[in-house]
This record gives sequence, structure tokens and C-alpha cells, in this order.
Amino acid sequence: MASQLLLPPKPFTKLASAKLFFTGDDSTLKRKSKHATRVSNVFSLRANAALRSNHSSSVEIPNQWYNIVADLSVKPPPPLHPKTFEPIKPEDLAHLFPNEIIKQEATLERFIDIPEEVLEIYKLWRPTPLIRAKRLEKLLQTPARIYFKYEGGSPAGSHKPNSAVPQAYYNAKEGVKNLVTETGAGQWGSSLAFASSLFGLNCEVWQVANSYHQKPYRRLMMQTWGAKVHPSPSDLTEAGRRILQVDPSSPGSLGIAISEAVEVAARNEDTKYCLGSVLNHVLLHQTVIGEECIKQMEAFDETPDVIIGCTGGGSNFAGLSFPYIREKLKGKINPVIRAVEPSACPSLTKGVYAYDFGDTAGLTPLMKMHTLGHDFIPDPIHSGGLRYHGMAPLISHVYEQGFMEAISIPQNECFQGAIQFARTEGIIPAPEPTHAIAATIREALRCKETGEAKVILMAMCGHGHFDLSSYDKYLRGEMVDLSFSEERIRESLSKVPHVV
Repeated sequence: MASQLLLPPKPFTKLASAKLFFTGDDSTLKRKSKHATRVSNVFSLRANAALRSNHSSSVEIPNQWYNIVADLSVKPPPPLHPKTFEPIKPEDLAHLFPNEIIKQEATLERFIDIPEEVLEIYKLWRPTPLIRAKRLEKLLQTPARIYFKYEGGSPAGSHKPNSAVPQAYYNAKEGVKNLVTETGAGQWGSSLAFASSLFGLNCEVWQVANSYHQKPYRRLMMQTWGAKVHPSPSDLTEAGRRILQVDPSSPGSLGIAISEAVEVAARNEDTKYCLGSVLNHVLLHQTVIGEECIKQMEAFDETPDVIIGCTGGGSNFAGLSFPYIREKLKGKINPVIRAVEPSACPSLTKGVYAYDFGDTAGLTPLMKMHTLGHDFIPDPIHSGGLRYHGMAPLISHVYEQGFMEAISIPQNECFQGAIQFARTEGIIPAPEPTHAIAATIREALRCKETGEAKVILMAMCGHGHFDLSSYDKYLRGEMVDLSFSEERIRESLSKVPHVV
């Protein structure tokens, strides 16, 4: 039976094209031109081609982002100044971020309006499809119903433009000329390069060295959109030079790359820093995912029993889960919400909940989060976007409050699940969401044993077209499960600042 792509039959935009929907069985497509819908690329073509005709409700791009802090009875601990250990003030962040981003970072408002200029760009790929993985269900012989919210249809191929576009917009609006950032696998760097090109901004990216060499096409993608890209650690910054003196062949980490980008932003008045995960405003922007998904699930009379997403810094996971946690807090639903992280970098499941730096050099504010220690350098696993020493403070706080759970899975099991997914659903996933796929398969197989027909909702944050070297290693049998070293973590945690 064909996979069922769940999108409403009503058009999302007024841009003209033909409407496609199914009549009869899943193999019979008939063209109707009564309504218009836009097909922006090959991924959204697949989504728009599989519309169901037996629902009349529509899902449009949300016009507001959702801020979960407004609904938490226990507010998260504030970030602290790295020298005084006092709560950070807006002026302390002015050298890094534009004013609107600083406001969003600290806001207690429940909803933030999405600027019209940002919405117009979102229309290039949003709304994104909610897809039922019927072929995967059949392969697993599970009574569970598996759905995934697919973010791979954006220009950069992942969820990251959801935040890159508004960050570039707010910087351009305040007259900023240059943006600097870090990237792991390259999804965030390519997203910011794309967004910068739309607003006429210069973009400079420090990419984790392991991914820089492992994923050359991500680098070329960034350069195509006009960005300058450096491997991190580099000899261009003091932070990078210190690392290279100790280890000239360092694989790098997101923490190191953040240090380099922050250092450059801090010493140049015409330059601001952008971050692709971890901070509150980034998670805020990503909630467009969950807000869409709630409406899509409602349109098809489904309520998730289990919600699963991968976590590195946590942006995609928060984007899908935070709106659902809101509904859970209201008592409307009660899904299990499960984060999945790599066994080689398990900040939620093995880290400590403490104030720590967001970067390796100690240039950022101190944030209360689950951390493995700010100078912990994870082994060079293939999920470059998940190689971060800490978890987003908001996700850490929600985890501490008991609203979600977390597990870790080794990369061989993840790629095994990715192959099953690709060979049934047709999409080759990025290495990062393979963790969510592996956890989803585990849950579906448990349903097979118990006979439970659970509804499983999975965050599918991007495609893996630029990660085929990782698949090559797996298919050749050369992929090794890398695990964290207890001794290394103890050493790293010993350097976490002591905040009373």
C-alpha cells in the first residue's frame, strides 16, 4: 500500500499551479484545476501530489511562533554573565545579536508575530508535509500508525531555514552587514548562507573540521550562496589557534566552532553572530513545525501517543514537541515525548544539569543545561549536527520538569533504520534524524509484540543527499559504534564552572 502524505486539499498559497489529489485507490491520480497550489521543488511536488480529497479543512503557514516559557509554571533559570555570574542583561548581548533577537530570547509572551517578509520566504517550502509511513509499517508488521513531519523540502534540505531566515531578516533590518556562525554537518551553515543571500548580507561560517572534510558538498552549497567557509578549529582566531597547538589534527566540535564565530563577532562592530540551535529564540522560530503539525493531525482525526525526535542542540525536537507540550499542559492530550541522542554524545542521558558555557573557549554566557562539559570533544560520529556538548537550556528545563524523556542509540542501529526507511519510504534521511527513525522502529516493534495500535509521530528534519559518504561506510560494513569515555567526561565535567 502506498505511503500516505497528509496535507490538506486546499491550496497553501495563491501562486498558480494545478491541484493533484487521489480518487479511488492510491495508485490512481487524477488532475483537477479548480484550486491552485504551488509546487516549489521536487520534495514539495511529492507532498502536493498526494493530497487526500475526503477532507475540506486547510492548513496554512502559522503566522505566530509559540513561546513555551509563557506556559511553564516553573520558569527556566536565567543565563549568567560569564565574569560576574549575575543574570545576563540585554546590553550584555548587544555586541552579538540584533535588538529584536535579544527581546525574543528573554520574552515571556506566549506568541510572537512572524514578520510578513519572513512569511513570504517561508512560502518557498512551507507548509511541510505530514506523511504516513505505510510501507515502513508493512515492513515492520506493526499495528502502530507511523507519521513523520518532513522538513527536507526547504532550499537547504532541512528545518534550519525556519530560524535562519528570521535571524537574517532582523539583522538586515537593523543595518547589520556581516553575519558569522558555526555549523556542524553544514545544514545550519547552508541555511544561513541561503538566508543571507536573500537579504544582501555577507556570511562567514566556521564548519567543524570533521564535517568540513567529510561533507564537501555542504561546503560548496554554502559557497554557492556566497558564504566564506573555514574548517574549525582554524588559525584565524585565538580560540582556534589554542586548540590546534594542543591537537593539530583536532576533528573540531560545535563548541569550538561557536568560540571562533563569537570571537570574530565580538571584535567587529559591523558583524553579528547567529546560532542555529540551543538558544530560546532559535527554538521559538522552529515551533512553526509543531503548530503546522497539530493542525495536520487534527485534520486527519489522529492524536499522537508517542512523539520522537533527535536531539543535538535540540532545535528540531523543540520545534515539533513544544506546541504539543502546550496541549499536554492544558490536559488535552498526553503523549510520551521522547528525545533521542547519539550514544557517543549523550548530554541528556549522561550529562549533568549545571551552568556551563555554550562554547569551548568560555566566551558565551553561562547557561543551565545538561552538559558533558564545555571542552568535551565528541568522537567524530557521522551525525555532525548532534556533536554538541550541551542541550538547549529550555529542553533541559522541560526534561527536568518531567514533561519528556530521553534515550541514546549507537550509530549502526541508526543507519540500519535509515536503510529500512529509505527502501520503504523513498527518502534518504540525514544522519541526524536516523536516531529518531531507530527509536521509532523500536517503538513500532514493541507495538507488534503488545498488539497496541499506537500513533507514533516522528520529526524528520532533513534529507541525506550530501551525507552519502556516511551511507557508503555503513553499506561497506566499515561503520564503528563510537561510545563516550567515562574518564574523558569526568575530566571535562571537572572544568564546569561552580555556580552557587
